[in-house]
Amino acid sequence: MNMKNNKSLNQLSRRERQIMDVLFREGEATVTVVRSGLPDAPSYSAVRALLGILVDKKLVTHRQEGRAYVYRPTVSADTAGESALKHVVHTFYDGSVAGVVASLVNLKGARLSDEEFDRLEELVRTSRRKRNEK
Repeated sequence: MNMKNNKSLNQLSRRERQIMDVLFREGEATVTVVRSGLPDAPSYSAVRALLGILVDKKLVTHRQEGRAYVYRPTVSADTAGESALKHVVHTFYDGSVAGVVASLVNLKGARLSDEEFDRLEELVRTSRRKRNEK
């Protein structure tokens, strides 16, 4: 994903984000399917117009299938998630990954299992080992 798409992902409207969420979940979808996945869905033509904006931003592509267009994201959900997380780290945690992890571990209502704590410890050990190999 190029830098322009990365920036575009972080500057989506609420509805554009919701549409991207539907497309990530479905893989690809028609306007009707996208619309059915939206809370308080706007009109068919409004969804079609928003999909057109996402196509212009190069975040979504489409192909014609019969009379309908089928839309799909041009970036993977993992890439979009990483972009969003980088934005959160920079915006809310002054670039501190440790701050984000501390917030997640201490999140109200979140209870990590022993297995999840073990997994986090292993991730830290692996990351430290990789850093020291450089």
